[in-house]
Amino acid sequence: MKSSIRFKLSFMMFLEFFVWGGWFVTLGLYLPHNLSASDAEISSAFATQCFGAIIAPFIIGLIADRYFNAEKILGILHILGAILMFQMYNATDFASFYPYVFIYMILYMPTLALVNSVSFNQMSNPEKDFGNIRVWGTLGWIVAGLLISYAFHWDSKDSLTAGLLKNTFLMTAIASLVLGLFSFVLPKTPPKARKGEKVRLGEVLGLDALKLLKDRNYLIFFVSSVLICVPLAFYYQYASQFLSEIGLANPAGKMTFGQMSEVLFMLLLPVFFTRFGLKKTLVLAMAAWVIRYLCFAYGNAGELSFMLIIGIALHGACYDFFFVTGQIYTDNKAGEKYKSAAQGLITLATYGVGMLVGFYIAGIISEMYKTQGGGVAEVWNHIWTFPAIFAFIVMALFAIFFKPEKKVTIEETA
Repeated sequence: MKSSIRFKLSFMMFLEFFVWGGWFVTLGLYLPHNLSASDAEISSAFATQCFGAIIAPFIIGLIADRYFNAEKILGILHILGAILMFQMYNATDFASFYPYVFIYMILYMPTLALVNSVSFNQMSNPEKDFGNIRVWGTLGWIVAGLLISYAFHWDSKDSLTAGLLKNTFLMTAIASLVLGLFSFVLPKTPPKARKGEKVRLGEVLGLDALKLLKDRNYLIFFVSSVLICVPLAFYYQYASQFLSEIGLANPAGKMTFGQMSEVLFMLLLPVFFTRFGLKKTLVLAMAAWVIRYLCFAYGNAGELSFMLIIGIALHGACYDFFFVTGQIYTDNKAGEKYKSAAQGLITLATYGVGMLVGFYIAGIISEMYKTQGGGVAEVWNHIWTFPAIFAFIVMALFAIFFKPEKKVTIEETA
């Protein structure tokens, strides 16, 4: 791959996830402080990601793969996203904010597949090259959080009181506009499908892979993947608000430890996969979820602040060891014929259905304990105990009913 193309793809990935990490991480902190949003409204805002994930296959499968170059659609979606993000920056209440974030996520979620498509189209050896390109996306997310906390201090108490956290949307709007314009100089990525080829709904949504659920082990994994998204939703929705309310300084910056750990645990994944096998790696991931939420429930911003940092840093184990391992397992189970359909189905089920249910449950649980009253620490202790117990139950059921399988190596799925 030419160095100029590598730079373009790396810069594209950096901006793609800088845009997402620049506002999504602090959304749970922004909504109650700037727009006086209720827990139900916060849940609705986060759930827009799920609707975007559900609708994304239609945009990719019915439009991007058939009629237009991927890089051009990527550019148009990000320019439109910049306009919507600027409108979110100007919103003064939740009622005016919600329509913009809803439309924005419907437009943004398809770009996650588009940047991958543009990247893979330039790679002769994706197994070797993609990781080196994709890591720039993680760096983009990290840089966004560090800028918010340590350069601009928008998540400090004084800035929150002054309403300065809304500047994250202005920063993101600028980055989205830059990426939108830059997309038009990316390598050309023409449509995959032939003209006149019939569109099948089952193929677009990954429904062709439903036959995999006849396999008992895969069915257990599939259901566990959907259920584990419930505790995952608690983290996305309330982590920044929780860390700020209990007095931990620079919450956005400290939450980047989660993305830093992603890089570390991604490097460790082949080691764990080879040594412990599929089932133990997945159980270990779910155990990390339990430990994370117990750390949140019983840690504090004082002498037990290390527990909060551990909880954040476990994000890499939670995400990489479960979802990446799950993608490898799905790839192996599906085989060549249903590989794309299976990955589409598991993404739709987790980021679409699972996270949607999770966000609304998180809102209900939070509203219930906050209504009951009590100190800040006590309320958050109750809130975080729920996902800890939920994750433990999912882990226990998976450990009991999932039968060990022949070891699947990362090399076998390449």
